[in-house]
Amino acid sequence: KNISELFYYAQKAVLHPTGPLYCPEEKELKPSCVKALTRIFKVSDLDNDGILNDNELNFFQRTCFNTPLAPQALEDVKNVVRRNMADGVKDNGLTLKGFLFLHTLFIQRGRHETTWTVLRRFGYDDDLELTQEYLFPLVKIPPDCTTELNHNAYLFLQSVFDKHDKDRDCALSPEEVKDLFKVFPYMPWGPDVNNTVCTNDKGWITYQGYLSQWTLTTYLDVQRSLEYLGYLGYSIIYEQESQAAAVTVTRNKRIDLQKKQTQRSVFRCNILGAQGSGKSGFLQAFLGRNLQKQRRIREDHKSFYAINTTYVYGQEKYLLLHEVMPDFDFLSETDLSCDVVCLLYDINNPSSFEYCAKVYKQYFIDSKTPCVVIAAKSDLHDARQHYSLSPHDFCRKHKLHPPQPFTCNTTDAPSKEIYTRLTTMAMYPHMAQADLKNSTFWLRASLGATVFAVLGFAMYRALLKQR
Repeated sequence: KNISELFYYAQKAVLHPTGPLYCPEEKELKPSCVKALTRIFKVSDLDNDGILNDNELNFFQRTCFNTPLAPQALEDVKNVVRRNMADGVKDNGLTLKGFLFLHTLFIQRGRHETTWTVLRRFGYDDDLELTQEYLFPLVKIPPDCTTELNHNAYLFLQSVFDKHDKDRDCALSPEEVKDLFKVFPYMPWGPDVNNTVCTNDKGWITYQGYLSQWTLTTYLDVQRSLEYLGYLGYSIIYEQESQAAAVTVTRNKRIDLQKKQTQRSVFRCNILGAQGSGKSGFLQAFLGRNLQKQRRIREDHKSFYAINTTYVYGQEKYLLLHEVMPDFDFLSETDLSCDVVCLLYDINNPSSFEYCAKVYKQYFIDSKTPCVVIAAKSDLHDARQHYSLSPHDFCRKHKLHPPQPFTCNTTDAPSKEIYTRLTTMAMYPHMAQADLKNSTFWLRASLGATVFAVLGFAMYRALLKQR
């Protein structure tokens, strides 16, 4: 019997060590343990009201121990906390202090395996760090495929937004953003995010902007997106094997071209043009900002990406714009890899179009990627370009659409028609040289875009009111 007990306690000390959790001299949890359990509490607090109600406690219990607590058992747990501390229970729910007290009690009574079961279920290793396996589950991405969030992932992210949008204004204030990311070991979004997605008049990220940023991260860096979802507890809340369940890997683009249809929801447009041609303005205009609003953007808060939704044939799609640095000799594979190319020149600068012409002839003349020439700053004088062919003649010679006039020097938000066109070309590259010249095609493609955008926002507001 003594030998059996010896082995039992030796095994317990290895599998469930007390050292990382508790300081016996101080008779309290160690800071790293408090930090981990605090994150677990916040993830489990599904309505973000600072207490775990009976439903949340039962979900937590079922998640960690595969069995719910009976109503009387729940009351017994809360009564133990009430007897030992004044602010451990509030509104008949368990506060963070009460939650930490319970784990202190478990450890003091030799039940530290209970705390370890909770920690390991939420992804922690023996050093109380989230494991690499938890944060970075394997996702295989074949060549010419992209990564997108699926429907369940968007539902989860909507619930996270709703949980932190305390004032129900469909935007996240700086304080609400900080609160959302308290379960992260660092702040993942910098000030450039506010210039990458849509914001409200106060400069706060809107609901649509929030989803857009997640879409962008998943498209550009899926491992980072998986890491972020891990901090938020996606796989635990949605009872999935890992965060990888949140991601869809799209089929090869070549198959899309062969079948002349795509199931993708995110399309990338690379913007190329000479220095000062208006590329940044084109990106910001996509987010609804005219020239006056753009002038308020600090240089160190500038973003080389912009992402927003567009509507093609009534379908909501994401268009991701990327401003490529104008280094003609060093365009990387990433600079050239996209669904549609925007060659943008300043009509007021006689030297501006030459860069577009050279880039097209060097990199895109034999490419299957659709190209559009944008005549930016169209509110200014149209200067004669120094290039051997005029922009119109160049486009005619290479069977491109005529240059599309564009300006962001407007009183209201700039027109979004060109962005709908770009998305349509990205979705239907096989039609780029044929139907896209037909004005009725554009009319059909963009029909109802404004209606769908307004309807989508109205539906979200209605959902908020129901909650």
